Amino acid sequence: MHDIGDDHDGEPHPHGEDHAREDARWKHDGVRVIPGDRLDPNTAQTPGMFRQAAINAARVGAQRIWAGTVAIEPDAKTGVHHHGALESVIYVVSGRARMRWGERLEYVAEAGPGDFIFVPPYVPHQEINASTDEPLHCVLVRSDNEAVVVNLPEIEPVERPETVPWIDPIHRHP
Repeated sequence: MHDIGDDHDGEPHPHGEDHAREDARWKHDGVRVIPGDRLDPNTAQTPGMFRQAAINAARVGAQRIWAGTVAIEPDAKTGVHHHGALESVIYVVSGRARMRWGERLEYVAEAGPGDFIFVPPYVPHQEINASTDEPLHCVLVRSDNEAVVVNLPEIEPVERPETVPWIDPIHRHP
């Protein structure tokens, strides 16, 4: 570690004040650590799913990426949707994820702990917790900071979304 105003070799920097400003900028605008117990639940929520933001514009100034977590209740299913031009990556921490996709959701794949799921832009899909009794925990990363969800009610889901109560602090169980 070096003192403000010194070069890395310990010699005084000829532009001490500029260097001090640069150090302060890097300290506050450089690498950020977001503790896992300080994620932001003020995100778009879906019945049966609880999303929390770790990385976004409001929290760290991210311009082209969003990252956070999602906890999905047992047997919870989304409706059919896509995320516009966004690319999404889902990392399964625990539980079993089932993804259905295609023009009629004719394709299906499952993923377990340690697996990654890639969802390309504009792909109609449905996210499902494949377990009827265990929660599913994932890390989610999207290629933009704006949440884009285009619901596709004209596509009949193979697995009907269940009526699952909202589980975020704003919406209470009926």
